[in-house]
Order: sequence, then structure tokens, then C-alpha cells
Amino acid sequence: MKVVKIVFFALWVVVLNACNLQTAPPLAAKGTFAYDLQFLKAKDSLVVLKSDDGKGQIIVSPKYQAKVFTSTADGLNGKSFGWIKYETFSAKQLDAHMNAYGGEDRLWLGPEGGRFSLFFKPGTKMEFDNWNTPPAIDNESWDLVSSTGKKASLTKNTSIQNYAGTTLSIKLQRDIEILEPAAIKQMLGIDDLDSTVKSVGFTTLNTITNSGTTAWDKTAGAPCLWSLDMFTPSPKTVIIVPYKEDATGKVATTNYFGEIPKDRIVYNNGTLLFKADGKSRGKLGIPPNRAKNRIGSYDAANNVLTIVLFDLDDKGDYLNQEWKPDTAPFTGDAVNAYNDGQLANGSQMGPFYELESVSPAAFLKPGEKLSHKHSVFHFMGDINALDKIALKTLGFSLHDKTHNI
Repeated sequence: MKVVKIVFFALWVVVLNACNLQTAPPLAAKGTFAYDLQFLKAKDSLVVLKSDDGKGQIIVSPKYQAKVFTSTADGLNGKSFGWIKYETFSAKQLDAHMNAYGGEDRLWLGPEGGRFSLFFKPGTKMEFDNWNTPPAIDNESWDLVSSTGKKASLTKNTSIQNYAGTTLSIKLQRDIEILEPAAIKQMLGIDDLDSTVKSVGFTTLNTITNSGTTAWDKTAGAPCLWSLDMFTPSPKTVIIVPYKEDATGKVATTNYFGEIPKDRIVYNNGTLLFKADGKSRGKLGIPPNRAKNRIGSYDAANNVLTIVLFDLDDKGDYLNQEWKPDTAPFTGDAVNAYNDGQLANGSQMGPFYELESVSPAAFLKPGEKLSHKHSVFHFMGDINALDKIALKTLGFSLHDKTHNI
């Protein structure tokens, strides 16, 4: 009798395991939206926003600072556009400087450097050992206020001391919405979108409120909203930065991390082209009087055109983010682009590249607020179809051979 029971139990275990194998979800291919969704679901209770046809989708994470981690233009099995650093999630302890989870669209606060820096404690030397990202935008969770199938709203209350010694009491809010094709065309001024082109778009409305009792001004200091988009590079990716040719002053700051090599950057009739292969660290910025309210990139290896639209005040006071406490604080850039590469010690965070926009300084009295809208669009398709979009939105032809830098 005992032998029969043992045999029955063994058979039951085999059947149970077989059932589990049959019901276990298949492992998605790396690089797809489904892969990133499976990975991130194990880390957080996510919010997934979808277009009506389900092709366009984005992943929003309350736990990871209200990031839009990634998006797709072709459903679960489509390409995942955001850059994610998977190994950071398994780190045993937080990094003191920055926890690089990645994310297609994240919100930071500036300035990073200068006399009103939020990343350095008062009196410290502005060098990497003393550089620390404020926890509210680095490793603390946010509150999910509401979510529907297409929109999500998240908030965070925090307090940060700037380099001048002023304590800023801050309320942040992110209102995130996925866009339907009609809204994408309207926002970009596209009359017709080729039926073979796959697209996804979303917008983030980022708001900062002075929740304290003292005003933010040019004496005590003021923060700014800073939107950063991280994408996966390729050997054939180029960042496309339109700028105003008829404005005065320098076109771009190109020496944030040392001068960008001349073979990686091209000025072409109102368009600045910057190689984004993730193999040479460099950053550039365009001042507000030279900037236009858009930036983009083209990945010829994967047939992906990316466009970013953002609010721009060409007469606004933009904060200087250089790691120098004695620089003029209100002479900063309005739009930035970054290409990752190895550091002097041979290590590298990525590879990835970034498209960034910032708001003017938030000179706010108690209770006042400032908002910054930042929208991201991806298009996949034939180069001829993508070229029409690039010409309309960025004023640059993808057939122009100067993008092959």
C-alpha cells in the first residue's frame, strides 16, 4: 500500500510540473517591449498606457520616480525604444551618486552645478566625489494619484537644500498621456502619415510648486524642471538639433565633458548633427535664443526616427548647470544632447544617448507653480516615408549624407 502511495505522489508531482510548464508565459525576446514589460513587472506595480489599437504602448513606474521606462509602436512584440540598465535593479545597495535605472523619459531638477546647484552640498568642491542626485528624482517612489487606460498622474513632495544654503520645499507632479495618431499628426503638423509607418507618441506635463513659505528668487536660488530621454544607440544613429541661424551669439556649448571631437559633430544650414553611437562621451547644449522647440534623432540601422517637442521661452532665464560655483547662474542652455562613452578609468554607464529639455528658472512665490511640457514621438518605416516627417518637423532630409558622421 505504501508503494502505491509513493508512486501516486510521484505521478502527481510530474503532472503538476507539466501543467506549470504549459501555463508559464514564454520568455519574450530581449529588445522587445514584452521583454521589458516582463522584467519591470517583477520590480514594480506598473501603469501601462495604450493607444486604441494597442500598437502604441508606454510603461509608467510609480516606484521608479514616475519614469516612462519605455514605449513601443508595434505592440508587445515591437521594438522597445527606451534604454534600461537591467543590472542596476539587482544592486545590493543604492549608489551614493546616482542610480542609473535608465528610462525613456525621466524628470530631474536643475541646476546640476553653479551657485544654486541641487547636487552639491554648500561649501563642497564641485567634483564627482561630492556629486549626489537628490533622492526624490533618483531612488524614492512617487504617489500614483490616478490612472486610466491613456493617462496617469503622479506626485512627489520633497525638500532639497541648494548650494547657496536655501532649503526648497517642493511639490512635483507628472501628468503622462499616450497619444492617438490623430493627435500625433496635429502636434507635429503632419498632414498625412504613410500607412506603412508605425508610430507612438506620449506627452508629459511636469509641474513644480513652491510648497514652502519663502520665495524662490535670484538671491536665494530657484530650481528648474529637466526632462531627459534615454535611448539605445547604434553605429548609425545621429542626433538632429535644429537651431536659429539668424540669432546672435554662439550656436552651441560643446565642451561640457571636454570638447566634442570635430569628426562627431557637423553644422549644416541651421541643423547641428551629433553622432550618437555610445562610444565617445560628449554633451552639447543650445542657448534659448538659438534653440527651437524640438530635437530629434535618426537610427538608420533600425529605421527609427525620434522627435521630441518641448516648451521653450527664448527670453527666459535658463540656469547654468556647469560644475562651477562662480559662473553666471542664469546663462544656461534650453536643450541638450548627450552621447555616452567610456570614462577615463575605462568604465561606462551605458551605452545610451539622451535628448533633453529644461524649463526656465522657477522663480515662484509660495503656492505658485510652473509647468514644462515635453513630448516624445517615434516613427518606424521606410526611409522615404520617414524623410517626409523629418523634413516637416526638423527641417532636415534623411537623404542628406552629412548625417553619416
